[in-house]
Amino acid sequence: MNIIVCDFETYYDRSYSLSKVTTEEYIRDPGFEVIGVSVKRNDEPAVWFSGTKIQTKRWLDQFEWDNAIAVAHNAVFDMAILNWHFDIRPKRIADTLSILRAIDGPDAGNSLAKAAERYGLGIKGDEVINALGKGRLDFTPEELDRYGQYCINDTELTYDLFQRIAVGFPQIEFRLIDLTIRMFTEPMLSLDEEVLTNHLSNVKSSKDALMAKLNYDKADLMSNPKLAELLMFHGVVPPTKISPATGKETHAFAKNDEAFKALLEHENPQVQAIVAARLGVKSTLEETRTERFIKIAERGTLPVPLRYYAAHTGRWGGDDKVNLQNLPRKSPLKKAIIPPDGYVFIDCDSSQIEARTLAWLAGQNDLVAAFDKGEDVYKIMASSIYGVDVDEVTDPQRFVGKTTILGAGYGMGPTKFQAQLKTFGVDMPEDECKRIIKVYRETYPMIPKLWRQAGDALDAMANNQTAPIGLDGVLVVYGKDGIKLPNGLSIKYPNLRWKPMMGSQHNEMVYDQKKGRAVIPTRIYGGKAVENICQALARIVIGEQMLMVARKLRVVMTVHDAVGCIAPEAEADKARAYVEDCMRIRPKWAVALPLNCESKMGASYGG
Repeated sequence: MNIIVCDFETYYDRSYSLSKVTTEEYIRDPGFEVIGVSVKRNDEPAVWFSGTKIQTKRWLDQFEWDNAIAVAHNAVFDMAILNWHFDIRPKRIADTLSILRAIDGPDAGNSLAKAAERYGLGIKGDEVINALGKGRLDFTPEELDRYGQYCINDTELTYDLFQRIAVGFPQIEFRLIDLTIRMFTEPMLSLDEEVLTNHLSNVKSSKDALMAKLNYDKADLMSNPKLAELLMFHGVVPPTKISPATGKETHAFAKNDEAFKALLEHENPQVQAIVAARLGVKSTLEETRTERFIKIAERGTLPVPLRYYAAHTGRWGGDDKVNLQNLPRKSPLKKAIIPPDGYVFIDCDSSQIEARTLAWLAGQNDLVAAFDKGEDVYKIMASSIYGVDVDEVTDPQRFVGKTTILGAGYGMGPTKFQAQLKTFGVDMPEDECKRIIKVYRETYPMIPKLWRQAGDALDAMANNQTAPIGLDGVLVVYGKDGIKLPNGLSIKYPNLRWKPMMGSQHNEMVYDQKKGRAVIPTRIYGGKAVENICQALARIVIGEQMLMVARKLRVVMTVHDAVGCIAPEAEADKARAYVEDCMRIRPKWAVALPLNCESKMGASYGG
């Protein structure tokens, strides 16, 4: 196939730009205008064209898009323009921005300018600055020529970058990038405005009632101890941090405390309202998200924005201010996400995939066998905890067993375990939590052994040495290059090192993580590394399954360990069975990994 690189230059001003509105809103705006576009076919020189929409369409149609790999930097933008405005859908889509996230890390600085500099390819110009507020007809011929040269340079840089970074990039990941981008650029889902409008009314009424009470008790809201008490009343463990001033643990209730801000996305709207009131935010996330959905519905279908390789484990993340990854499980908004007429929505979730992957990787064969046989591993855990037969385990005991299996696998200590139980309304003495954690580690000793092995591997990585982790042949530690995964990509820990622990004579291992412009030393240890690895392996499994499903059905989203697709109503049951079969197929690199899934099907994402 041909390689066709394209880059669009479009109208923007101070209030209408990608820094002010979402990509979907920008491209669908009535004021959207293509100033010009540059295209490079294979190693031919890039060419520039500027004209009316009809003329641009005619010019673009000369290229054989249906037999080409279309490449762009931030392809979501350029491919959406190709489809939504020019009715062009390439045979394959590749995105240099996505590839960079996977090979250099999501925090590496992956703009075209920074990537070109990092790879020694040249300098990206800044002529776009002079285009502020200018429509196509506002440019003089000389200005338009300079803008065209700027765009041509971007296109050549993108082509050179693609040639450099595509070599050796896993083919399966190319396919996943293509699939991910098409979820946005070729949207299939719609939004039910009536459902959204009714939900918005309910959210506002509930918020107003709660805000009235909170305003009355504003002193409680501004008092850290009373706010903590209020959060605990709603089943939330108040987030904490180590005070830089005292070195002691304190409440993390500041505007820049990520754990506190994360509560704005809590599944309980009352918790959202409490946090919003403390932070001085007038609207809750549920309210603003619903309003955003209504606006999207007014403009058309729902493009599903997913950021490929949003985390260093390879997981997808939300994007474009529509974070379906954080949509509460029982959110009424799910009922508003609907397939085309004549279709059903199938949502299939890989059951306990991280716990299964952990047991398999650690070689905890009895737990692997229990998963494989379909036994109730939560009851088995509870049986060990409470010293009763599996058949005699009560529902509350099973819940503790479930929380232990799902929570204690990455080195969680008694204090955190106690806090986790408390979020579910279970108050348990610390001594009992210590006992349960001890029972877990003694029942499944290969898992703590894996933590220690991962800790040794981190130490080896910091010294640019190799070391084993888990089952033979699955992972390879290549010193500072990171942990190589079965798909050919790696988990990396930039600038991995030991540093003194605050308020202690001991050292801790940290790596650099970017948050905005800041570089934050982030603690890493054996249990956490195992968590990263299991999430990365689970993501590879889900990716492979998603591509299998896509052979016969239209995949429209992925959320954590679930795959969402649509199927004709007449073939619904057959399609559902096919999806479940796909999500039980074991990868070639993990033939003993016991996989299972649960699915639901209905007239909406909510069933």
